Amino acid sequence: MSGVARRTVVAAGGAGLASAALAACGGSNAEGDTGTGGADGAPEGPLAKTGDIPVGGGKVLAGRGVVITQPKAGEYKAFSSKCTHAGCAVSEVKDGTIVCPCHQSRFDISDGSVKSGPATSSLPPEPIEVKGEEISFG
Repeated sequence: MSGVARRTVVAAGGAGLASAALAACGGSNAEGDTGTGGADGAPEGPLAKTGDIPVGGGKVLAGRGVVITQPKAGEYKAFSSKCTHAGCAVSEVKDGTIVCPCHQSRFDISDGSVKSGPATSSLPPEPIEVKGEEISFG
């Protein structure tokens, strides 16, 4: 095999592996949220239904990069799902806090502030709007 042909085969194989790796990263999460977006890259459709978000709790939408909470009945908040300590994705909402599984940082569901570290910065708020029973990016 000549040097040129061999390089072509190696490059084509590398491109195939890269495509497979990218495809593996884009799957859906346990919530059935694919994180797909519209033409401008922004996610389409509602994030959740109001009935999906428990009072005093919340729901992590990993594929959309957001966690939605309902601190009080009828009051919905949203925050980035990326922990401010090491960039891990938060995993659950438990006991009035948003929990990061990497180092156990906990954030308040009402304002995203740090309840316990090692994180020292609040989760950034995300704009949402509630129309009827649907919660969408605002």
